Amino acid sequence: MEFVKGSGVIPGELLAKINSPADLKKLNENQLEQFCTELRQFIIDVVSVKGGHFGASLGVVELTAAIHYVYNTPYDQLVWDVGHQAYGHKIITGRRDIFHTNRIYKGISGFPKRDESEFDTFGVGHSSTSIGAALGMAVASKYQGNNDKRHIAVIGDGALTAGMSFEALNHAGTQHANLLVVLNDNCMSIDPNVGALKDYLTDITTSHTYNKAKDEVWKMLSKLSTFGKSAQEIVSKIQGTIKTSLLKQSNLFESLQFRYFGPVDGHDVVRLTQVLKDLKDIPGPKILHVLTKKGKGYKFSEEGNETVWHSPGLFNKETGEIIKVVPKEPQPPKYQDVFGLTIVELAEKNSKIMGVTPAMPSGCSLNIMMKAMPDRAFDVGIAEQHAVTFSAGLATQGLLPFCNIYSSFMQRAYDQVVHDVALQNLKVIFCLDRGGLAGSDGPTHHGAFDLAYFRCIPNMTVSAPMNEEELRNLMYTAQLDEIKGPFSIRYPRGNGVMVEWKTPFKKIEIGKGRKIKDGKDVAILSIGHPGNLVTKAIELLQEQNISPAHYDMRFVKPIDETLLHEVFARYKKIITVEDGGIMGGMGSAVLEFMADNNYNAQVKRLGIPDHFIEHGEQKELYEECGFSPKEIAAAVVEILQDKKGSDSMVS
Repeated sequence: MEFVKGSGVIPGELLAKINSPADLKKLNENQLEQFCTELRQFIIDVVSVKGGHFGASLGVVELTAAIHYVYNTPYDQLVWDVGHQAYGHKIITGRRDIFHTNRIYKGISGFPKRDESEFDTFGVGHSSTSIGAALGMAVASKYQGNNDKRHIAVIGDGALTAGMSFEALNHAGTQHANLLVVLNDNCMSIDPNVGALKDYLTDITTSHTYNKAKDEVWKMLSKLSTFGKSAQEIVSKIQGTIKTSLLKQSNLFESLQFRYFGPVDGHDVVRLTQVLKDLKDIPGPKILHVLTKKGKGYKFSEEGNETVWHSPGLFNKETGEIIKVVPKEPQPPKYQDVFGLTIVELAEKNSKIMGVTPAMPSGCSLNIMMKAMPDRAFDVGIAEQHAVTFSAGLATQGLLPFCNIYSSFMQRAYDQVVHDVALQNLKVIFCLDRGGLAGSDGPTHHGAFDLAYFRCIPNMTVSAPMNEEELRNLMYTAQLDEIKGPFSIRYPRGNGVMVEWKTPFKKIEIGKGRKIKDGKDVAILSIGHPGNLVTKAIELLQEQNISPAHYDMRFVKPIDETLLHEVFARYKKIITVEDGGIMGGMGSAVLEFMADNNYNAQVKRLGIPDHFIEHGEQKELYEECGFSPKEIAAAVVEILQDKKGSDSMVS
């Protein structure tokens, strides 16, 4: 047995022979359980030393194997929701030997991606898209006459809480398309699921009456192959039995004209295979309710904190110890923790403050407030649109909602920001976590666009702190009674730069930047955390006897025009730096100011270019995009060496 290149992990005897679903189909059903054991162990072996999402993929090992065993993928279209759980899928579909490059710079994506494999039928990363996408594929197949083509959407109970899922279910019920929705029910997304839907699904899975009737249904289904062309008639009888015999809870799916089957044990691969074979020949929209456990098959994830084991980093697979490098010196905190601790500190003094997040309480650290003030902090489920409008409703009653949403997830609620908040000039404070390049999660999670898409909205204040102290002070300023209208504060994933960050609150003047360093050769204007990269770049430039000035803009809207007048009056060479798209971002705002005020200068904009950036460590991506300290310094040298003059040159 050869080692897999680059990983040092040896696949099991069966897994070593599987390079495609066609190979998987060569196994007999009695071998599937052993195959799943080997697949699960391979994921544990690789992720423990390479990192990545963990618990979700372990939970669907059997489901993944059964789907590829029964269906003719990729002709039959399999769509995963979010994609955290698709590691087994990637391994089965020809990526076993490169799986160790998962989420690594220039390696394979951590999510299904269309240009990576024909088996990845739809690119994902954000939740709740699978049913709508699979329905579109199913309708297209029906229109094109491919009536033998099946379409499977695998969606978790957490993702089912989003409005998009219900919109797609509502539409699918009327289309009579060949669609199977597999509801992967594990009571978790990243954090434990919340809401009435969770309670509803729990009622189904724990009801003795329901499960007794369900067993009778499965006995009838197991005989379908005997009936041949009468299968559809049998299904109709089964459906009637369900409607008359089962609990009222099943009516949710029936009312949407889906045939509901389940719940079934998602870790019994042989039974799953038999069930999927039965359902394969039943026409129309169907839901298969599968019960799984996140982290299944790895003792420490099953017994430990499921949120931690969602993406634990590196760990000792034998002991379950998560490996953390303990620095010798105290380290700056994560920006998200500064937010979480600061909102509690502010809320203790201001009874109007409320916290809102769509299913990311641990990711954004609102869980700190949820624990300290459970009646004032809300996880609304994977429902960004609702989170914004719910916050707007709170604001109409004089409360001060801090709505914390990842920058890339805020894109999903843009209409609500415009229509429900800004148009009514309601005071909702948007804290946009993961602003900028988010790292190994890749383009679905990079917060590239918020500076551009927020600064064009009337009534909106758009800000970004350079460090933890600035984040605290912006949060403090935003909640003051004198500040009106919507207010956004964006900050990056990861650690800040200040060990002693918990300083007394200070009000920041709205639209007021600050001069960090004076200089004579060139002016560098930055917004947010990249200002720290500029500071390091200036250290490199000073070694070359270059004297840059550095201005921290703080606000993109309203932009500090007094500061900009000073800059354009003194400097003919200007560089802007931002961890956001250069199309419409802070650099664009500076150019607009220059044009509106008839200044002439050579302006070079550094930021995220006008294409999607792939995954990698943040430092790697900063360099690729041209605003690492080294690249900033190089840009300064280049602009100073340009002798063409300074007549309104832009790059």
